[in-house]
Amino acid sequence: MFTKLVPLNSSQHKKMKIRNIQGFGFASKFHVASVMVHEFVRAAAIYPIVFIEDKTQDVFRPVALLGLKAGENLFVDTDNKWAASYVPAIIRRYPFVLAKDKEEEKFAICFDEDSEMINENDGVPLFNEDGSPAEVIENVKRYLTELQQMEAITLDFCQFMAQNNAFAPMNMRVRKADNVQAIGGCYVINEERLNNLSDERFLELRKKRYLPAVYSHLTSLAQIERLMQLAGEALPEKSFDTIDRVAGEESGHVLH
Repeated sequence: MFTKLVPLNSSQHKKMKIRNIQGFGFASKFHVASVMVHEFVRAAAIYPIVFIEDKTQDVFRPVALLGLKAGENLFVDTDNKWAASYVPAIIRRYPFVLAKDKEEEKFAICFDEDSEMINENDGVPLFNEDGSPAEVIENVKRYLTELQQMEAITLDFCQFMAQNNAFAPMNMRVRKADNVQAIGGCYVINEERLNNLSDERFLELRKKRYLPAVYSHLTSLAQIERLMQLAGEALPEKSFDTIDRVAGEESGHVLH
């Protein structure tokens, strides 16, 4: 999504402006999008929500599946419009992101310098005449800070599930005739393991207010069929007629 990430500062970018988003072409090749637990209820009505393992940090992270194969976003149409009622927050934050400054050990607002939304000619100024951040930047900072806080809560949720052995690998096979496309490397919350939690652990799950996220995730898996239908509409010669969802013990790479 980001091709040239640079820190935003008044000395270099004082004349820069931001125009309203013209389309979602920048996300057209992304088949997954990170989502926060706060988004599960709304996202589950549209996207399958699964978990992937981030081995670099030894954590699980929830993502919404946007396509059945890498490089395919079934929710960006030919006019680069988002073909669904809810856009994941991580997509809506573009072209901005909070990144840690290694030298100063603090987070700074960065933006994608290659984004067409940032320019010197058209849009709302990022900085006031005196070089202070304009209202739009204050709003961006507030939004990114909220996302950072939601991410921390989401990681706590995932850590709780992992510590209680709630995740199980889910391998999917999308079939048409004799052709099979394997989709692996994603995890789901195993209902049987969830039901086998001790009363004490289940009460803790409820007190932490994780139950809505758990049930939203589980019901979202039915949206895999929605992806199949969208793929069939986009590529009628490759429409899918069946899908197998298998919770096994193998793991691989997401959508290979």
